[in-house]
Amino acid sequence: MVHIETREIIQPVILHQEHDENTKNKRSSFIEANTIEMSLEEMKSRHIIPVFVKDNEPLISHDEFIDAASDITADVFHGEKILPPSIRVSHPIKGRVPEAKDKPANQLFEWEKTLYYERMAFIIEVPSMQAEIGGNTLSLTIGGVKAYNQDNLYSRSQSEQHFKIFIGFQNKVCTNMCVWSDGIMNDVRVNSVGQLKLAISMLLNSYNHGFHLHHLDRLTRHSITEKQFATIVGRCRMYNHLPADVKKDIPPMLFGDTQMSTVVRDFYKDESFCRDANGDINLWKLYNLFTGANKSTYIDNFIDRSVNAFNFLEQVRYGLEGKKECWYLG
Repeated sequence: MVHIETREIIQPVILHQEHDENTKNKRSSFIEANTIEMSLEEMKSRHIIPVFVKDNEPLISHDEFIDAASDITADVFHGEKILPPSIRVSHPIKGRVPEAKDKPANQLFEWEKTLYYERMAFIIEVPSMQAEIGGNTLSLTIGGVKAYNQDNLYSRSQSEQHFKIFIGFQNKVCTNMCVWSDGIMNDVRVNSVGQLKLAISMLLNSYNHGFHLHHLDRLTRHSITEKQFATIVGRCRMYNHLPADVKKDIPPMLFGDTQMSTVVRDFYKDESFCRDANGDINLWKLYNLFTGANKSTYIDNFIDRSVNAFNFLEQVRYGLEGKKECWYLG
């Protein structure tokens, strides 16, 4: 594949690639923590739909959200190759039909069980639109997150329902998601599928992929030493324990100790993004260590940490360029 050189231009052109039909069968998970893979067909045929308690009206279902995103993606990127959605769910809400209320759980028939999942995340890949950063192929990807625990199910159907939608790139080396603040609507509040489609359309049509790629490419131009990496890791662990008056002047760090331990481990061991022979690592590789560690995040925090990873590495870059003091560099 031809490399896209983005260093001298603000809006690099995305490569349009022929796509292997078998690729969708080889994809690994974009998020892993406490989730299982789910097909759209199973979701539509087996899962019940939660309702507002006050009037028994249904909420927008997970599959309606995915279908809405798929429809808008097909409209906006007409003529491009679009893969079926990759879906992950967590926090199952189980129940049973009234006829089986007295049965022991191990004696229930499948038709006597009810199920839906409280939290769901999905991505829709557009593999015919690709770019290259730091020797890695990136593929344009649209996605969304829905967590029913953020809705007031004990209200009426006029209550707002909450969604998160995003567009960015997926690194094909590791399936890490590259998302930044200009490619996300983090708190979409709607009452209907029509309103949800409008929000998705606004995001996809306003997203500037060239500007995003330009910023990602700039990360490849700066490196830190192992000593600087150690300082960054230590200060990331310190952040949540700082006094409030100190913390308010520092860009937030949303990654916890579990994710930071993964970053440290992969600094030495990751096949694609570990330090070089001199112990240095460029910011693009470091960014991918953070987005890789983000796969262990629960669904409802996944996008927040995705954006935080990019914002954090931008702060480090500013510090290395001398544009702005970076507390994390010491």
